[in-house]
Amino acid sequence: MTLLKKPSAIDLLLLLALVSAAPWVQAAPAAGTVIHLSGPLFVKKLDGSMRVLGEQSVVEVGDTLSTQGKGYAQVRLRDESLLTLQPRTTLSVDTFAYDVASPATDAVVFTLKQGGLRSDGGLLGKRSQDRSTLITPGGRIGLQSASVVVYYQPAAVVATHASTRLKSLAVGLASSAGHTDSSYRAFATAVSARYAYRLANVLASAESWAEQGRASLAVFSSELPAKSPVLAPGLYVQVLDGVINITNGGGTQNFAPGQFGFTPGFTTAPVVVPKNPGMLLTSPPSFTASTPKANSGSESTDVKCEVR
Repeated sequence: MTLLKKPSAIDLLLLLALVSAAPWVQAAPAAGTVIHLSGPLFVKKLDGSMRVLGEQSVVEVGDTLSTQGKGYAQVRLRDESLLTLQPRTTLSVDTFAYDVASPATDAVVFTLKQGGLRSDGGLLGKRSQDRSTLITPGGRIGLQSASVVVYYQPAAVVATHASTRLKSLAVGLASSAGHTDSSYRAFATAVSARYAYRLANVLASAESWAEQGRASLAVFSSELPAKSPVLAPGLYVQVLDGVINITNGGGTQNFAPGQFGFTPGFTTAPVVVPKNPGMLLTSPPSFTASTPKANSGSESTDVKCEVR
């Protein structure tokens, strides 16, 4: 009779290595569910893969969500809070921990990289008001249980928009003047590129002056016409209900219902601006039915436009 050989320590180590190398896939914790879509919603997973989400798709911790063009998306999180993403918005779900029986573990952290969103607080924000955070390039926003509109305008977007407009103008001038030869078009393109470059430099200088206290983009933005096509670079907020706080390298500021806020960059303190600086945010009618209505007692908190 052949006796079975007793496994050696090396054999056990090899077996452990094989088990560890097996393709186990552990799903990230679920944060919420996509409940409304208008246009494509892309997600970048922690492993770097890209997917397209549909309604009822699960959003997990670590996901980076991106809307495109004119697309909107609405996500209901596990604590019944809502996130409504505007077109051309990128948002990552960094942390989401909510357990009805364990308030001590409450934690929510999002990062807005560009674009705009509306956040309507849920159960977590009500019981743990200091544990809901939205990180933006302009500062950290303490969301608490508030309903708030947030929009971040990168300087690059302004320069790109200006370049496009200038090129369109150059083409229009060439057409109206009857000049269609390639040399004239090359000249027009060079002129538009030069002025777009100059505009980018002006924007950068303006932000620098604001940081040094010699000028304030907050004052400039508060004087923009209501239908300004492009917002000045920076972080904008509008509080619909509740109270939020913005903190960055320049200072900290609370914002109450009906107030608008602005900061041009992380090193400039956020300030309250006297009126809507040109924030244009909305969502499709089908989204509105599931979005909690603000209870601020002011008609001015109703946002009825779209990000352009």
